[in-house]
Amino acid sequence: MSSLIKLFLSFFKIGLFSFGGGYAMLPLIKKEIIEVHGWLTNAEFIDIIAISEMTPGPIAINSATFLGYRISGILGSVVSTIAVVLPSFIIMSLIFHFVNKFKDSPYSDWFFRGIRPIVLGLIASAAVSVAMDAFVDIKSVLITLGIFYIVTFKRLNPIIAIIIAGITGVIFY
Repeated sequence: MSSLIKLFLSFFKIGLFSFGGGYAMLPLIKKEIIEVHGWLTNAEFIDIIAISEMTPGPIAINSATFLGYRISGILGSVVSTIAVVLPSFIIMSLIFHFVNKFKDSPYSDWFFRGIRPIVLGLIASAAVSVAMDAFVDIKSVLITLGIFYIVTFKRLNPIIAIIIAGITGVIFY
């Protein structure tokens, strides 16, 4: 099977079975890209996630685009990007037709209340997974804690924080 078909099927599956946005997709992306296909190493995956977070746009689409490009060039980026958004497009198109019929149903409310903890768990899993690979020494932990502090408590603009983290990384490493 060609790499483009594998890319399409992998990212279609990721888009189909992920709820809660890009951060919730990260564990599935990591499993598919690293464990199932062996297309990237953990370090390469972390680098692509970092680039995806820094560029404008949803992290799921950015990471699919970057990973597709890394694996199969420009055509790979197009295929993986389309594949990751196609399930959501199909599902939302179907939901649109039924939303008025079921919007007051207690079952739909129960469903969405039940799915919230799952989404939170997937996001927490992604954070732990990325942190385990990103924290290579005490310097990386200190950079993370410092940036977290100034963004969270001092309300520093995240773009400026990314620049500061980059400069700090260049100085420390």
